[in-house]
Amino acid sequence: MKPEDYKYQFSAWAQLTEQRLAELCDAYLPAQSELGQAARYSLLGGGKRVRAVLTLAACALCGADAADALDYACALEMLHCYSLIHDDLPCMDNDDFRRGRPSCHKQFGEATALLAADALVTAAFETIANATYSAESRVEAVQLLAKGGGDRGMLYGQELDKHFETVRANEQELLALHAHKTGALIIAAVELGCAAAGVRPDDEARRALVRYAAEVGLVFQIVDDILDVTSTTEELGKPVGSDADNDKTTFITLYGLQGAHEKAEHHNAAALAALDALGPRADFLRLMAAELLERKK
Repeated sequence: MKPEDYKYQFSAWAQLTEQRLAELCDAYLPAQSELGQAARYSLLGGGKRVRAVLTLAACALCGADAADALDYACALEMLHCYSLIHDDLPCMDNDDFRRGRPSCHKQFGEATALLAADALVTAAFETIANATYSAESRVEAVQLLAKGGGDRGMLYGQELDKHFETVRANEQELLALHAHKTGALIIAAVELGCAAAGVRPDDEARRALVRYAAEVGLVFQIVDDILDVTSTTEELGKPVGSDADNDKTTFITLYGLQGAHEKAEHHNAAALAALDALGPRADFLRLMAAELLERKK
């Protein structure tokens, strides 16, 4: 796959996701209420749609039509969006901007932002419940999303993130933090794509995708840490320097800037190695890993 073909495919899948999210908002997050407006403000306000695209790409790699996984991809984006609203709240990271504009609580107030995030969680599971998949597939999707976003996944990572604002983390603790906070939903993304395609958890291709996603999740977080000290608020669309302001342990504080770059390259190589057995059908994911490693925002 040529880089220009990758970019075209990524854009097409991201646009497909945007269109479906707008439709699902009309169904489950009506704009008549303020919390509905707040949820739509955050969900439809831009974003890279990396997780949704991973879901669609995994489904396509497994031999199904990528669009078969669209509702699962959208449910995942809803759950991810709720986590961002919570992450920005004063009791968490206290960030005033997200995606180049005021964060949800700055635009609508803390109470409405909290409710909007909650509404996105329920909308995510309602999306899965009403999707046109088999009952078996939908049950598996609920399990994957709940595990990835819950106390064994993202939420536990968030707890660790707060804990290590006051206690310095070592390397293994930092890896565990980000494996949960960032990596869990990245893994859920590829697993949801496999579930939509009817591929079982013990399938070798699915196992390879999980290994890939775990490594890509770490690359994504390491690059986030790098950008927090090398980029600007204007470039990122969100505040920079907040990690230092909150005295968080990051890959920068542990390894320095050069060391963090080396760690990102190491985990990127591991992600690519996980795809070795999948041949040319994984080329999109190889190029995606390169883009995530080299991104500037």
